[in-house]
Amino acid sequence: MDREEKITILKNAKQKVLNSLTTPRNSKATYKGSCLCKAVQFQVQGRLVPPDACHCTNCRKQSGHFFVSTDILRSALSTQGTDTITWYQSSEKVKRGFCSICGSLLFWDAIDSDHMGIAMGAFDLPTHTKIVAHIFTDYQGDYYEINDDIPKIPD
Repeated sequence: MDREEKITILKNAKQKVLNSLTTPRNSKATYKGSCLCKAVQFQVQGRLVPPDACHCTNCRKQSGHFFVSTDILRSALSTQGTDTITWYQSSEKVKRGFCSICGSLLFWDAIDSDHMGIAMGAFDLPTHTKIVAHIFTDYQGDYYEINDDIPKIPD
């Protein structure tokens, strides 16, 4: 499977989930979340993009399992407690933000992009969305299986 095929699968899966969600497409919904100790709190304005579950080695090592996040426009995010966010640059292109007090992994930030990822587990419920794809499944841990019908993108 080449890169374009993978992108097409992911886009189609996200659109299918978007079409099935109960939150209106042009929703003015606000989604809130925080780290475990609530020192970092955030708010996202507008509908959440369906998340993906990343099984790459970096996401597994940082989160302790696979990492599920939604992509949001930076302009849709407001954050309180930014002085307690520690950023770790895990590669040339990505840095990851976590609470320096409780250690909660919160943000996945692609440098030089107008989008960033937010950990789905950090959102207050309900989120009105569902996982749309498993990505980098070639790197998944050997201690679990992926047994759902959600599209899987190997690398």
